Amino acid sequence: MKTIPAEIRQFRENYQKIEVSRAYSGAGHLIFTSSVCIGGIAACIYFLSSPTWLELLTVPITFLYANLAEYFGHKGPMHHKKKYFGLIFKRHTLQHHTYFTDEAMECESTRDFKMILFPPVLIVFFFGLFAIPVGILLYFTVTHNVGYLFVATGLGYFLNYEWLHLVYHQPEDSWIFKLPFTRALRRHHKKHHDRTVMSTCNFNITYPICDVIFGTRVSGG
Repeated sequence: MKTIPAEIRQFRENYQKIEVSRAYSGAGHLIFTSSVCIGGIAACIYFLSSPTWLELLTVPITFLYANLAEYFGHKGPMHHKKKYFGLIFKRHTLQHHTYFTDEAMECESTRDFKMILFPPVLIVFFFGLFAIPVGILLYFTVTHNVGYLFVATGLGYFLNYEWLHLVYHQPEDSWIFKLPFTRALRRHHKKHHDRTVMSTCNFNITYPICDVIFGTRVSGG
């Protein structure tokens, strides 16, 4: 593991003392997020009823929509302080990008998961306020299957986001980077953690589809 610069070390120690409860469990946090998402996906699949190929198009369309939302959410309020979204800006730009930089990308323990995974309350907020209401709307205005497929894909995309983001902050010699594409995706995200360019490039955390489309993909890292 690389030596962590002194200023980052100090920030991490202060953050852990002030922001992370002794009772916090990184493994528990990950299990909660994974269980909620996988449980929701399983429920949606269970209630599907012989979806047509046209209804199944909901999956790629929702995937692309989620990639777009990820891009603009990251490029916007997560990196530019806006009214009503100050806490998101603080957590991401001021805290996450100080806790992890291109010089210090790696977790040191599961307690660092606190600075990577979304807080459980935000998961409930996001799906309760956005994903589920839209799914219900589609359920009643299009077809039941479209509603279920929208929610299932949204949950799957979010879980994929959380898992990949966690992967990027593992040690470079981790076995996980022997899997296809993981090392390339980590390089993409590591470049975003260069604090001199973090507000201008590589905003997709999962797959850099919108970064390519909007010309903000920068190689390196």
